[in-house]
Amino acid sequence: MQKSECHGVVQLRNRKAGSCDQRTSSSMQIKHRTTVQQSNSSSSTSSPETARKVHPRPSDKLNPKTINPVASDKRHTVIMMKNGNDFGEQSRAPSAFAAIYSKGGIPCRLVHGSVKHRLQWECPPENLPFDPLLITLAEGLRETKHPYTFVSKEGFRELLLVQGALEKAVPLLPRLIPVLKAALVHMDDEVFARGLNALVQLSIVVGPSLNDHLKHLLTSLSKRLRDKKFKEPITSALQKLEQHGGNGSLIIIKSKIPTYCSICY
Repeated sequence: MQKSECHGVVQLRNRKAGSCDQRTSSSMQIKHRTTVQQSNSSSSTSSPETARKVHPRPSDKLNPKTINPVASDKRHTVIMMKNGNDFGEQSRAPSAFAAIYSKGGIPCRLVHGSVKHRLQWECPPENLPFDPLLITLAEGLRETKHPYTFVSKEGFRELLLVQGALEKAVPLLPRLIPVLKAALVHMDDEVFARGLNALVQLSIVVGPSLNDHLKHLLTSLSKRLRDKKFKEPITSALQKLEQHGGNGSLIIIKSKIPTYCSICY
């Protein structure tokens, strides 16, 4: 009787221990599953695709799909407007000098020398008509490429040195002055410098005849005086205009540039 009771107690203990083991293994399996699920979820969130979604790449900003076309058009319009205001002078149509020169319309050619260049005329310059050659050369002062820059500058100077230049140049002043003004208002510094030199050369030839047209040119000179690098050459040019234009030129210069100091008084 005692043996059977002991045997029953042992079985009961074994059953309890087995149930405890099953519960322990079940809880361990549940914990293992939870751990695996957490690791999978963390790995999925750290995958490259998810990372790209959470943290967009810099290249995504360049994707046209991510750009507002209306906003970009507005920005483009603003940029174009700014560029138009800043470089309006340079956007003007270039002179026709290059086309005329390439077709042989200018009766001279550039000769490259070892030290400096020179012009070779097809015939003596004094035999050439100034109309329209002098005006065409003045238009070439606005060119910015070689050889047009040299040919126009040197051709204008040499043509004004010929005998009888005064009689040939004065009738052309109403058409010549607007062309020179176009060079003087140009934003390119070298073009402006060529226009300034041409104005002085013309003043030496025509003298007081230039006074009636001088006021149309002095406004651009007054604006350029604000630039320190042009203050000295412009002042020198004004002095030569006064020297060759007489008292009449001084009155006109002082009316447009009150700060100018006369070389005669």
